[in-house]
Amino acid sequence: MTDTAEISALDKKIIRLLQGEFPLVAEPYKMLAEKIGITEEDLLARIASMREEKKIRKVGAVLRHREVGFTANALCVWDVPDAQMDEVAHHMAEHPRVSHCYDRNRSEDWHYNLYTMIHGYSRDECEEIAAILAAETGIADRRMLYTKHEWKKTSMKYFTEDE
Repeated sequence: MTDTAEISALDKKIIRLLQGEFPLVAEPYKMLAEKIGITEEDLLARIASMREEKKIRKVGAVLRHREVGFTANALCVWDVPDAQMDEVAHHMAEHPRVSHCYDRNRSEDWHYNLYTMIHGYSRDECEEIAAILAAETGIADRRMLYTKHEWKKTSMKYFTEDE
């Protein structure tokens, strides 16, 4: 969010809608718009404006991987040459079992700079997916960090009904 931009009452209503459960219907934005008494076109226009104004950064889904059957997941960290980062990251992000893909700065004692979250039905399957990605991109240096315990699966709530 920007320091100088004011957030209108309508924008707060829209943000409340977007940070809640997303309706799984044919026209979800129409349904959301109806909840606050505006048209779907007005809702989409306000979302686009808030993104341009940097009031919101993205609208995304939270994958509850266990609820959809994935019993294993691993943060796979990769050592990608800086000149290849965009190409490799775009390729890995396209894989259907990769839910997150982002770059990080290297440190003196940690040379990995690309992180992918891989979901599978077993650790072996996660390893197979990583091996496929390695073969497709030519990036061999990686480590698999498996989830031991899931602590949080909720998003930040920026506005409540009281605000």
